[in-house]
Amino acid sequence: MNVILVTEAAASTVWWISLVLGLVVIVVVAVLLTLIVRTARQIDEAASAIWTVGQRVASNTVHIPMLHQTNQAVDGILSQAAAIDRATGLIETHASECPG
Repeated sequence: MNVILVTEAAASTVWWISLVLGLVVIVVVAVLLTLIVRTARQIDEAASAIWTVGQRVASNTVHIPMLHQTNQAVDGILSQAAAIDRATGLIETHASECPG
């Protein structure tokens, strides 16, 4: 049976090196987890913004048939306005030519 004897100084050195390496690993893990959390928040904010814009687009899409009705009403108003303009022109012409 082979017995390996280790001095107290060597054991202490190995213990301190292990402790330092463990702390370094903990710091690296903490930094990486912080980066992951930050990235997840950025993704969540971007997804929220996309959701909001998507809802606005959907709301606008719902109103497209109403715009068609508005266009029809404007066409009717425009034709009536043209008739009124013609009538006003005839009245103007008559008023300028009529002596009384």
